[in-house]
Amino acid sequence: MDERKRVNLPDKNLDRDPITLAEMQRATQERVYEISREFTQGFKFLSGYPQSVTFFGSARFTEENPYYKKARALAGKIVKELDYSIVTGGGPGIMEAASRGAQESGGNSVGLTIRLPREQVMNNYLTSHVDFYYFFSRKVCLAFSSEAFVFFPGGYGTLDEFFELVTLLQTRKIPRVPVILVGSEYWNEIKDFLVKSLRARGTIDNDDLELFSIIDDDDEIIRTIRTSPVREYLPYNGLKVNPIE
Repeated sequence: MDERKRVNLPDKNLDRDPITLAEMQRATQERVYEISREFTQGFKFLSGYPQSVTFFGSARFTEENPYYKKARALAGKIVKELDYSIVTGGGPGIMEAASRGAQESGGNSVGLTIRLPREQVMNNYLTSHVDFYYFFSRKVCLAFSSEAFVFFPGGYGTLDEFFELVTLLQTRKIPRVPVILVGSEYWNEIKDFLVKSLRARGTIDNDDLELFSIIDDDDEIIRTIRTSPVREYLPYNGLKVNPIE
């Protein structure tokens, strides 16, 4: 049998000519420029909100879901009692719930939105937002400046953001800040996995389990955030944001 057919290799007759070195260099330069621009724009944008709490969680929860209702109420309480801005990815689900609670309480509902090929996924409760093309630059900015991070149950994306954040804390790449996990029936299962599969094998230490707290009570969450020191950032002159009409 022909070796090419056996392993299903692509045919030599491609639809287009191979990319040239010059084209590759030009594409690389354009991407590096765009990535740099997104980081600069994102950090400048966030510097306009020096006291904030970032919410993470599933984009699939609807307003009837108990987690949606709790995130909405909690965000509203944070705005009313602490006067902090609420930062989210600007999308549906838990992000929408937190944005909605912040807006309804008269606070800043800040979105770090992502541009997709056909549409931008953005909820209707943002008071200001900044757009990103690259998911990774958006994720870096989401983990950049808040006084606390609140995680509700979610899927792969939520867990990706959670584990990246605790890794940054573990390796001291960012200052120690509260990571609050809401929904103990969900997060206790994650913690059990960490204890039984990671700590038991020596891949994490006991101290690594103290990088986050599982808290369901809103008043305790508020106290935890209130006692967290406010991080200081240099202001950017001439900052411009996108107001929502």
